[in-house]
Amino acid sequence: MKQLVAFDLDGTLAESKQALQQPMAEAIADLLGVAHVAVISGGDWPQFEKQVASRMLDRAKLDRLWLMPTTGTKLYTHRNGTWSAVYAELFDDETKAKILREFDASLEATGFVPEQTWGERIEDRGSQITFSALGQQAPLEAKEKWDPDFAKRKVIQADLQKRLPGLSINMGGATSIDITREGVDKAYGLRKLHDASGIPLDAMMFIGDAIFPGGNDYPAKQMGLDTVRVRDPQETVAVIEGIVACLK
Repeated sequence: MKQLVAFDLDGTLAESKQALQQPMAEAIADLLGVAHVAVISGGDWPQFEKQVASRMLDRAKLDRLWLMPTTGTKLYTHRNGTWSAVYAELFDDETKAKILREFDASLEATGFVPEQTWGERIEDRGSQITFSALGQQAPLEAKEKWDPDFAKRKVIQADLQKRLPGLSINMGGATSIDITREGVDKAYGLRKLHDASGIPLDAMMFIGDAIFPGGNDYPAKQMGLDTVRVRDPQETVAVIEGIVACLK
């Protein structure tokens, strides 16, 4: 019997950087009635608050909801009526500066400079540095067209792996590359969740849209969790409905 269902965020629960829609909020509230729920993604806490926390329904059992920004290097829980951080694993200043330098060098070397960008392309999330190819504020339509098959980001990822040995470099979202400490991926985050929650790993399952080699959801499958790959949030709602029916 599964006790916890973990989800990717962008492309799984919501469109890229968009808030959960009402059908998803209803589905999550239903799921929280029968199991714990975790959301693990590359975005930082302000993005999680906008996309997930602020969209929870009054009936949702928030004490069962685990929010894990920056690929699980941060964990937030809801206790006594408020969200608070359980832990946050941050980069030191020297490592952060090196990452930013090598990002610039890699983009120049690989030549992936889009004609138009919207906002900053590199964001410091404390425990994670994230590159967004078209900028942090890019419209969804432009993001979906830029690298739908991950081909462009695979070139940048391979170059960065040579420049930044000892760090994890993973593709996420529609246009993003996330850099974290070595060994940090969604499997790392899910193990941290096991430690914090006490829920056995074999009592967890994971749902995401990038469960394929090179995708940032794939480590959940590699660690042996039961996984479900979805195409989009609409399919996720249908999957949740099936899980709720089984667990009731």
